[in-house]
Parts: sequence; C-alpha cells; structure tokens
Amino acid sequence: MIFSDNISGVKPSAIREIFKVLGDPTIISLAGGNPDPTTFPADKMATVAEELFAKNPSGSLQYGVTEGYAPLREQLANRMEQRFGIKREGNTTLVLTGGQQGIDLTTKVLCNPGDTVICEEPSFIGALNCFRTYGAKLRGIPMEDDGLNVEALETALKEEKRAKLLYLIPTFQNPMGVTMSLEKRKQVYALAVKYGITILEDNPYGELRFSGEEIPTIKSFDTEGIVVYCGSFSKILSPGIRIGFVSAPDEIAQKLVVAKQVTDVHTNIFFQMLVSGFLEKYDLDEHIESIRKLYKSKCECITNALDKYIPAEKFWRSSPEGGIFIYCRFFGEDAGVLSKKLVERKVAVVPGTAFNTDENAKTEYVRLNYSMPSYENIERGVKIIGEYLNGTN
Repeated sequence: MIFSDNISGVKPSAIREIFKVLGDPTIISLAGGNPDPTTFPADKMATVAEELFAKNPSGSLQYGVTEGYAPLREQLANRMEQRFGIKREGNTTLVLTGGQQGIDLTTKVLCNPGDTVICEEPSFIGALNCFRTYGAKLRGIPMEDDGLNVEALETALKEEKRAKLLYLIPTFQNPMGVTMSLEKRKQVYALAVKYGITILEDNPYGELRFSGEEIPTIKSFDTEGIVVYCGSFSKILSPGIRIGFVSAPDEIAQKLVVAKQVTDVHTNIFFQMLVSGFLEKYDLDEHIESIRKLYKSKCECITNALDKYIPAEKFWRSSPEGGIFIYCRFFGEDAGVLSKKLVERKVAVVPGTAFNTDENAKTEYVRLNYSMPSYENIERGVKIIGEYLNGTN
C-alpha cells in the first residue's frame, strides 16, 4: 500500500503505544496524561443529561452548527474574558472536538507543506505529530525554568524565512510542567509582532494552578490579532466528552469554521449541551478548586518520593505549580532504554524522546504523571525507579 506523504513518515504517538502495555493490571502507570477519574462530576452530569433528554431530546440528538452550540459559546466567551482577560471584541469563540482539534485546524488553516512551525523543545507530542502530518518543518526552542529561551527564539525567527506558527504551552507546559514568566510572555509576543508570526497558545492545564501566582495569558494582551487561544474541558470535567474551544481573531476563525466543516461538520451537540447545562446549574470554580487540592497533594507525593528514593546527584526534576506532569532528568541514563527497563519492572513512564522535534535524538529526560495513579502507586512506582537507578533491582 502506498500512503500519502503527509502520513507515511509520521510515527504513532509513543504515549498511545505505551497504553498498549497498560492492559496488564500489574503495571504501575506514571505515563499517561489522564485526569483522576474521581474528579469527574458524574452525578451532576447525569442530572443534566436526564433533564436534557426529558426536556429537549430532539435538540440534543440533532445536527448542530459548525461554530458550536450558541449558549455554550456565550458562556465560554464570558469565562475567557472574566477568568483569563481574553477580549471578546475582534475575536470569535468556537467549540471544537477536543483541544487537539484546535491545533489541527489552526495548522491546516495557516501552514503549507515546507512552512516552519516553531515550538518549545520539548513539546506536546500530539501537536508535533499534527505539524508533521501537514508537512511542516519543526524548529525547537530550548526550554528554561521560566519558559523558552527568548534569544534562541529570535534567532529562529530571523533564520526561518517560512515560519508561520509559534506553538506554545505557556502554563504548566507539557511535558516539563514549567510556566513561562510574564516578562517572557511579553517578550515572546513582541517578537511575534515584529516578525509577523501567529501564536497558537495552548492552555489545557491553566485552570489547575495549586501554588504560586496567576500569570496573564498571552492572548490577554493580543492587540494585533495574532494569537489563537486554545482550551479544553478534558482536564476539568472529562476527557471523554471531547469538548475543546478556541478564541481566534475573527479573520482566522472564519477559516477555522470552513476547515471544521470538512473535518467533522460540528462537535457532538449532546455533550456541548451537557457542558452548557453543567455551567448553568453548578459552580465550575468550586469543582475546579477540589481538583487543584487533589493534584497539589499528588504532586507533593511524587516530588517527596523522588527526593526520598533517588539520590540528588543522580537526577534533576522540575517543580510544577500546577498541571499534571513532572519532568525528570536521570543523569547518564538513555531515556529510551530506561523506559523499557522500567516496563520490565512493571512501571511505565514516557521517555523524553517522544517530545523532541528530532525523534531520533537521545535524551536523559523522562515525563512522569501524578494525576492518574493512586498515592500508593506513585510511591511504589518511584521506589522501583530508584531501585533500578541505584542498582538494587
């Protein structure tokens, strides 16, 4: 079979491949990016769903408009303005099929084969693979404790004559868990304006801050209409409902609608109405606060375990103030080899190679997730990692 150039060279997501071993109930998974299922407000969603079927069964099961369910779009626009300072004027809010679709449609609308997408290095594998399927060239910018290296970004913007898109996860970055400082956000935005490049600001974890101070979104100071802001309900309500959204400059939003029409027509209308009903009937902020408390506790659990079981001279770790990931560097270890050795010992992690723009580059970094595993499994999993690194297992 001869496949298209767009897809033939793209490798499966390393994370999705790791999921294949997780059918083994004896495996401790520190690998995924799943939210803790105890945070799903199933009882409240059931109440809303029952009311939907009782009062509006035909509307909740019928076709919908591509832009999204109008009441939900209004609720989202209000929340983005109040919570994240994102202005309504000059922007259009669209409801999408998960946050991933925001990345896909933006790339489809803005990039031609051979264009360059500049991104953080490392970065979200789902985005990297999306860019690859559109034939984009990837240019990674090294990360620091407070976000990407701004000097390296300007160098890339000068050198990449076909740079079309700057993809960023400024808050609780995946995979590192770090947050870009306000100073850097302003510098990055100024550079984007100077060099005429669109920013795709991906913010799936921004609601999950459990320590430190809030930092304004880049989109909140977008006076030039160059930022597409992407969000999702996956980490705060449920990933299975696949409800994401964007706030995009009107001109870009019009093209996103056309691109979505030929992709999936519209986002699942029942779940759009379900989310809208939830937002109307219940206090989303109160619900999110309970998630923050849980993830703060779990983050403390994994950081304490790492510091307890692994000697300081053998590793470095990030110190997230929110989100669901922590990034570790295990000195002298090939992350690809390490991840295989750990699976043999019934612990699954994600090697940092999955997040590199160069998939063949070796790395000593590993991403660990703390939102999904139990406290007991976090402790046991990290202990096994430590035993392997210390040569006792």
